[in-house]
This record gives sequence, C-alpha cells and structure tokens, in this order.
Amino acid sequence: MSLGLLGKKLGMTRLFDQQAGIMIPVTVIDVSGNTILQTKTPEKDGYTAVQVGYGDQKEHRSIKPDLGRFKKAGSTPKRFVKEFRFETGAAVPESHTGLETFTAGQWVDVIGESKGKGFQGAVKRHGFGGLKMTHGSMMHRRTGAIGCRSTPGRVWKNQKMPGHMGTTRTTVQNLKVVAVRPEDGVILISGAIPGTKGSYVTVRAAKKKTA
Repeated sequence: MSLGLLGKKLGMTRLFDQQAGIMIPVTVIDVSGNTILQTKTPEKDGYTAVQVGYGDQKEHRSIKPDLGRFKKAGSTPKRFVKEFRFETGAAVPESHTGLETFTAGQWVDVIGESKGKGFQGAVKRHGFGGLKMTHGSMMHRRTGAIGCRSTPGRVWKNQKMPGHMGTTRTTVQNLKVVAVRPEDGVILISGAIPGTKGSYVTVRAAKKKTA
C-alpha cells in the first residue's frame, strides 16, 4: 500500500470539461493539515507503516496516551488518525501535507462511513421484492418465511432481516481525481463518495485500476 490521504467531505459541485463539452459531478474533499504522527519500522514494530493524523481538536478531548504521541510528533491533537502500511524495505516519507499525494487524472478509492438510515424493513434494506399487494394479503412488505420450523428448524446465521441500515464502512472504488487546488487545500474527485457533509474519509490509490 502507498501513502494515502485523510480528509473531510465538504459537499458536491460540478465542473465543466471545455474540450469534451460535458459536465462532471465532483465531490470536494478538504485534505489540508495531514500530519505524520509516527513512523513504524520492522525493527521496532514488526512492520513498516506511517501513521497520519487529520483535523485539530481540543487537548482535553484526547486521552493521555494519545496526547503523549501527538506531543512527541510535535503536532496538535488530531481527531482522525489512520495508518498506511508499506512493503518491508520501502521508502517512507518524512513529511506529509496531503496535496502532493495525488495528481489530476489519477484513480483512487475512497473509504468512508455510509449515511445512517435508522431501522428499515427488508424491502428497503435488502431489496426484497415483497409479497402480494392484492386485497386480503396482509403481507405486502413483510419478510415472509425464514425457515424456523420443520426445515431447517432454525434461523440461519446472516439471514437477511429488518434492522439498522447504514453507518457502515463503505469503499467506493475507481474514482478519478479531477483537480487538485493547493490554494484552497482541497481535491475534487469525480462522482459521489460515502458519508454526509463533514464526515471523515480516507483516500488511497486505486487497487484495481491504474490507468
């Protein structure tokens, strides 16, 4: 894995490609203030990795072990901290501002937490087709049989049922970096990404698409 970015989703807008004559929907991500907090080595930690922090927060909101780590790195307390692993022996960067990590036209994956939708039934949560909608059915959008009687005599693990929907770790792959704006501290990525406005996301180099 290579070094990635931590950022905050600011919202969506659109850009116009004058040459192609098309409109491109983009998501604006603030990535200013990425800071390297710790570098892990095989000799000391058993693997190679870089720990990155983003988003300043008040000192009293951090626990003491984290405060010691932040002060050792010469950084202010950070709200969002992630690790990026490297192959053993790979060159590890010493500084990280965020904006130099990706360039326009590069493919990336974005990881975030999906929007919460509360308690939902099986039709909305899992896409069930539902049962008869005719008069007298009384089973329009209900789950139906789940096999808890003679065969198989129990409810199988991971049976799709009503429940809480959303607020799960979600990865959207193969999105293109449309523009990098150092003066604003943001990058613009094509399409939609997981999460609400103000939510934290991780941007990494695409694993399945390179060109």
